[in-house]
Amino acid sequence: MKRNSESTAAFAVRASANQAERRANLLGEYDFIVCGAGSSGSVVARRLAEDLDMSVLLIEAGGDDNAASVSDPSLWPTNLGSERDWGFVAEPSSHLAGRSMPLSMGKGLGGGSSVNAMIWARGHANDWDYFADEANDPAWNYPAVLDIYRRIEDWSGNPDRQRRGRGGLFPVEPAQNAHPIASAMLRGAAAAGIPTFDDHNGAMMEDAGGTALSNLAVRDGRRSSVFQRYVAPVMARANLTVLTHATVNRVIVERGKATGVEITLGNEHLRLRARRETILSLGAIHTPKVLMQSGIGDAAMLRRHGIEVVEHLPGVGSNFQDHVMVAGCVWESPVPIVPRNNLGEATFFWKSDDRLDTPDIQAFLIEVPIVAPDALEQYGTPPAAAWALLPGLVRPKSRGSVRLTGPDPSDPVAIDANVLSHPDDLTALVRSVELCREIGNGPALRPFAKREIMPGNLTGEALRAFVRNTASSVWHQSGTAKMGTDGMSVVDSELRVYGVENLRIADASIMPRVTTGNTMAPCVVIGERLAGLLTGGRRSAAASRAMRRESDEALEVTR
Repeated sequence: MKRNSESTAAFAVRASANQAERRANLLGEYDFIVCGAGSSGSVVARRLAEDLDMSVLLIEAGGDDNAASVSDPSLWPTNLGSERDWGFVAEPSSHLAGRSMPLSMGKGLGGGSSVNAMIWARGHANDWDYFADEANDPAWNYPAVLDIYRRIEDWSGNPDRQRRGRGGLFPVEPAQNAHPIASAMLRGAAAAGIPTFDDHNGAMMEDAGGTALSNLAVRDGRRSSVFQRYVAPVMARANLTVLTHATVNRVIVERGKATGVEITLGNEHLRLRARRETILSLGAIHTPKVLMQSGIGDAAMLRRHGIEVVEHLPGVGSNFQDHVMVAGCVWESPVPIVPRNNLGEATFFWKSDDRLDTPDIQAFLIEVPIVAPDALEQYGTPPAAAWALLPGLVRPKSRGSVRLTGPDPSDPVAIDANVLSHPDDLTALVRSVELCREIGNGPALRPFAKREIMPGNLTGEALRAFVRNTASSVWHQSGTAKMGTDGMSVVDSELRVYGVENLRIADASIMPRVTTGNTMAPCVVIGERLAGLLTGGRRSAAASRAMRRESDEALEVTR
């Protein structure tokens, strides 16, 4: 153990010194420039840097991830509204009783994977088959993606050779030593007719749904961010530069080819060139913004803002999707609850309508009271000793947009989230609330429920109003640069931006539709998929030897 500790300290010093040197002596040109160090960008940068013959620049607008709010799974809510959150807010919506919905998004190394609730959810099997159909490429179908998942994971739950992997870079585990209230929720869901499974991401998500303890990106009681698991162990490499507090303003396009990026670093404005490719992994709000600022988007809108049109792609910024939950189904506990793990250890997926081919609603048992801030004045502040069931919509039909408000990089975007604009979404979310009330007031959870605080026995328009007043983002913004073959598609099946050479996108913006469940794991898959395309799935002999030399030194760094 002492040797490991010394090795860890030595590696940390060497990695820090290396990155300080890289930052102080920025090159004017790199083989690859990856914009965004989140759940997809971190993966792409790591895989590219495994080849020592390739120089890689990873650019991140936020800062480092050295904070208790990142490493301690129980503190994740404190990241919301902090410097680690971009703090986007959607436009006021008549579908939400005139409210403006906050849209948190991770800012800093690890992106969303450093601030989120650590839920590892693969999506439903037919999500990936839908991706394959939209892209006209079987490499995106469920069997192909399942193979990627197996290679990613270091799964510590019950073995399942068909669906789970061991020995990968990313540790995943079922909630450990879960609170008794989580087990009670599983029993309550079963009493409501929802089958119980031992794996959140196993057979449960290949059919009608079910209930299970959540899969968590946690190991040894600490968050496993994608950056820490993928990039941190290779930070001592001379061919990798990680540049924080740097904002990407636009992609440089010359004669139809992306040749690099313009960034702001402190008070400097820099142009950095990419010899081979530029990859945008900035998320479903900033990726379309940078594309539009670069002249890639709907031509009429670009001209209105005085931006020269590089490529007319009307789908840029369209097709915005997000999961939405009702933050307001709360019960008072007869005794204080001491939350465990990530505070949300149990979940269920189910159908609001038996005719659907996939679960469209999901709920989490949360061991603290969570209520939409806008609803506190109307419905009251719950006591500290309380818990919540968060009913959610995971297959929305509503679509929104992200649009520029001006040509300057400092001009904010206008986000019309447009959630609940489709009547079927409101109907499904109302059904989800009804199902959560049935479970929360049932015999299994009765020992934990002194009383139901809200919503109470509302029906009809009163219940629909409650949903509109408490509907909140689940922070799974997606779809604004979608993959496909139709006229509104932005990237092809190999994530190349239509009409612009050497420019690709890897983040949730490429999703034709948002996956069924939390989006971190699908974003890791998207990163791995692009990395495989860029590298051919091969590592040089020199890279393999270097990786072996580094493995002992970096073993403890991410623990």
